[in-house]
Amino acid sequence: MSETALITGATAGIGLAFARQLAAQGHDLVLVARDKGRLEEVAAELTTTHRVQVEVLAADLGDRAQLGTVEERLTDMERPVDLLVNNAGFGLKQRFLDNTADQEQEMLDVLVVAVLRLSHAALGPMAARGRGGIINVSSVAAFLPRGTYSAAKAWVNSFSEWASHEYAERGVHVMALCPGFTKTEFHERMGVSRGSAPGFMWLEVDDLVAAALKDYRKKKVFSIPSAQYKAVVGVTRAIPKGVLQRFQSLGRK
Repeated sequence: MSETALITGATAGIGLAFARQLAAQGHDLVLVARDKGRLEEVAAELTTTHRVQVEVLAADLGDRAQLGTVEERLTDMERPVDLLVNNAGFGLKQRFLDNTADQEQEMLDVLVVAVLRLSHAALGPMAARGRGGIINVSSVAAFLPRGTYSAAKAWVNSFSEWASHEYAERGVHVMALCPGFTKTEFHERMGVSRGSAPGFMWLEVDDLVAAALKDYRKKKVFSIPSAQYKAVVGVTRAIPKGVLQRFQSLGRK
């Protein structure tokens, strides 16, 4: 039988690339995003192109009731999900005090609370079956002092690393994917231009996802695509945080 992957934020960017590549590998899909129209367009494309089954769930993961519908789908033992890709997310362009507390809370709900609750919902059935996996889309920003977005992604990294070790013996693999600047809609939605970071730092989304899936199959705990971002992460471990804070404007213009 085909394996099933549930992907959040599946209509654009990294999530869409995961959907296309997993469908090409024969996975059936459950696609989650806010826009039902876009979900149905993607589902039609993947069904026609790859002859896989595609289910759509329109949900705003910042809304607890709508998040609950996705949790229920993950706990459905009769329709098991073999791979959860926690990809949905967004960033805030302004610094902490320039955003409202409600804006910051909304981002935290999507980047942290949704990841926690969906992982909790998925891990139970996976551990009971003795197989399954979770890919949590984090960020290289997790290794840098760059405000609440970085803090949220640092939580994702820490949680993923712990869960990977906690549930490995029960047949479940958890991995954190830590991309850098990537050519998707993510920064456009923030109002950030491609010129906000040097050209060599921008990654192609299809290459990023292909590398991530390869790392997942190798049971890596962290996937850091591209040599330049592996170097960035290495450097962050040697440079004092006070120095790194001087680069907070990178990627905000």
